[in-house]
Amino acid sequence: MKEFLSENNIEFNYVDITESMFNLKRFLKYRDNNEVFDNIRRKNMVGIPVVMINNGQKFFFKVEEEDLDELR
Repeated sequence: MKEFLSENNIEFNYVDITESMFNLKRFLKYRDNNEVFDNIRRKNMVGIPVVMINNGQKFFFKVEEEDLDELR
């Protein structure tokens, strides 16, 4: 996903949730409290990679060409 965003000149901040406990807890707070992750949690999956827009306003689990305008 990082490569796709870079190739399409989309600015993003990459956060590695394994880098620190803070990053992991911050991600889990979004994942555990947002209904967009319901199906993922039911399947006992983590929910990454994910692109989060505007502090959780919208999430993308797969980014495709048709999403580029919204991501810019």
